[in-house]
Amino acid sequence: MIGRFSPVRGSRRDPNAMSLGEHLEDLRLRVFLAVVGLVPIFALGLFLGKPLLELLIEPARVQLREAGLPATLQATAPLETFFAYVRIAVVVTLIVGSPWVLYQIWRFVSPGLYKYERRFVYLLLPMSGLLSAVGVVFLYLVIFPVILSFFIHFGSSIGVSQPGHATLPEGVTLGHIAVLNGDPPEPQIGDEWINKRIMQRRVCIGREGDKPVIVGSDLTRGSGIAQQYRISEYVKTFLSMAMAFAIGFQTPIVVLLLGWIGLIDRAWLSKYRRHSIMICAAAAAILTPADPLSMVLLAIPLYLLYELGSFLLWMLPASKMRGEGPDAEADEPTDESLS
Repeated sequence: MIGRFSPVRGSRRDPNAMSLGEHLEDLRLRVFLAVVGLVPIFALGLFLGKPLLELLIEPARVQLREAGLPATLQATAPLETFFAYVRIAVVVTLIVGSPWVLYQIWRFVSPGLYKYERRFVYLLLPMSGLLSAVGVVFLYLVIFPVILSFFIHFGSSIGVSQPGHATLPEGVTLGHIAVLNGDPPEPQIGDEWINKRIMQRRVCIGREGDKPVIVGSDLTRGSGIAQQYRISEYVKTFLSMAMAFAIGFQTPIVVLLLGWIGLIDRAWLSKYRRHSIMICAAAAAILTPADPLSMVLLAIPLYLLYELGSFLLWMLPASKMRGEGPDAEADEPTDESLS
């Protein structure tokens, strides 16, 4: 790397060059600022941890309700929910704080970059962040609900019991309990009903001031395998898949980089388009359950990202990014980062 990071430019010493000790001191400062800047973000992550955890488990609760199962997750250890909460706070810190960390890295590296090299970074960093966010949102809104639905229905369909039928004895009548889509607004002590929305049989057992005290028991359809997910495993699964989708959505970045360094071009991308379709389908089969719907839901975006990379390579060739031409700027490093 040249510029301020190089003590020699051509055959004469650069008067603006930094010594090794100055480099180390600058690096120490950047690392310190990056870490200190993450502390308030981590505090914010802890503050928002509970709402984010509720938001994260909502897809599972929705799919459990639609399958006629109790819409609750379980914790099998005293600290399990707390650790899941802290894990989310850490991930939020890394995601929200990454621009700050990248900015400190940029402040350290940029003095040694030419102007055209800066253009590459100015384009790729925001694009990478945007694609990562789109990948995680796409997973949460589209792919994850499909995966959960598949596994929940698959598991609950195994070992379904057949209750059979029996004739009521003479003089025996069945009791009746109201089936509602929510709780009644003002239940009285002793009132009983079924809340179909959350699949619970509920009873009002008292009052605390003006509010009724309601307890309930979960209801479930007959099944040989209960669908009860541990909160720690659920959060770990989602975060692992979110990382995979954030990386997978970097496909246009990879295509651009390979094109800019001359390993591929648009003709090569067109020639191997069929191969890319097969690779996208194979990746979708590995990353999702073996049902056709989820495979298609992932394979199509992956292929579209491949085509997006080809389009961007056509719109932004390396020559254009370098500013080649008669009016191109002088290819010299600048000192803006150390001002």
